[in-house]
Amino acid sequence: MFPLALVIMVIVIIGLLMAILGYYFATYNRFQALRNASEATLNQIRVALRKRLDLIGQLVDAVKSYAKFEKETLERIVELRSSIAKASPEEIRKAERETRELLSRLIAIVEAYPDLKTATTVMKLMEAVREIEDEIARHRYTYNNIVQEYNTKIDTFPSSIVAKMNGFRKLPYLEVGGAEIEVRPRIEF
Repeated sequence: MFPLALVIMVIVIIGLLMAILGYYFATYNRFQALRNASEATLNQIRVALRKRLDLIGQLVDAVKSYAKFEKETLERIVELRSSIAKASPEEIRKAERETRELLSRLIAIVEAYPDLKTATTVMKLMEAVREIEDEIARHRYTYNNIVQEYNTKIDTFPSSIVAKMNGFRKLPYLEVGGAEIEVRPRIEF
């Protein structure tokens, strides 16, 4: 028969191995869940950006009769809308910057024409744009929180071991630089 101490030691070792495996799988699954959540949130941002571009296109149509709006702007809206489908966080940041510039130019035109400012269609579109702006900000906040947790797990021990074993790399934040924050479209009448 085996001595009691040897049996206890085997049970402890098996228990320890089970705990390590349990931690490994739980951590691995958390990494996967966070990665999936970040991608889902990026997709929500892409959808919101498409909505914003659609609304900008509708605003362009509403503004056309009051001001000559260059054909390039309409073409750029179509290009931006199609590029968002598979955009990386960096490409989303660039597209967001461009749509903010387009929106700022449109708002300047609307403000230059008093009749246009009070047009029901334009007012409804501007309200819809304001709601989309808030939605994009909420999604960006959610995405960055998910990325923060994911990246923190990569940086902290012992989850960093699981990350290295499985090749998990840090995810990029969806940052909005100082210039974009300062130029946030003002949509008020």
